[in-house]
Amino acid sequence: MTGSTDLLVCAALGIEARALKTDGLRVERVGMGIRRAEEFAQRDPAFDVLAVAGFGGATDGCLKPGDVVVADEVRRGERVIECPWADSIAFALEQHLILEPDAARQVPAVVTGPIATVDHVARSEDLTRLAGQGVTTVDMESFPLVATARGRPFTVVRVVVDTPDHPLVRPSTLRAGLTARKRLRAIGAVLQHWATALEHV
Repeated sequence: MTGSTDLLVCAALGIEARALKTDGLRVERVGMGIRRAEEFAQRDPAFDVLAVAGFGGATDGCLKPGDVVVADEVRRGERVIECPWADSIAFALEQHLILEPDAARQVPAVVTGPIATVDHVARSEDLTRLAGQGVTTVDMESFPLVATARGRPFTVVRVVVDTPDHPLVRPSTLRAGLTARKRLRAIGAVLQHWATALEHV
C-alpha cells in the first residue's frame, strides 16, 4: 500500500462521531441499527482502510464499562467475517490507552474477541446465549459495514458502555457514557496512526 491512505471511520451516533473526530480524520455517521448500516453500505463508500468504532454492549460481566474490544471476527447469525488486523490495532490501543487511565486511575482492558451484530436491542437471554458462543460484545451496525471491505484492511473497535449487570439507558448522560466518550477520543488518533502505518506494509 503506497501513497496517502484514505481511512473511513464509521460511527452510528453523533456522540460517537464527535468523540472520534480528530484533525484530518474522516468520520461518517451512519445512523443506529442494522437497517441504516445496510443503507450506508449500499452506497459503496470509497476508502482504503475502514474502521467501525463506537459504543458496544458486553455479553457478560467479564468486561466493564470503559473497556475496549477489538473484533477478531464479526458475526451476524451464522455468517462470520474474520478480522486479521485485530492484534495489531489492539496492541496500538493498549500502548496508547495505558497512558490515559480514567478518573479512578485504572487502565482499561483492551481485548480481542468476536463481536456480534444483532438486529434488535439484545435481551438478557440473548446475551447469555451469545456469551456461550464466545461472543464478547454486541452492536447493531458492524457486519454490513465491514462486508464492504472486500479484502481491504478494516477494524471494529467497541468501547463497553453496558453489561448485563449494569444496563445503560442514556449513554450521553451516565458516567459510563462519559468514560466511553473519553476512550473514543483516544481511539480516533490511534486509528489514524494505524492506517498510516499500513502504507508501509
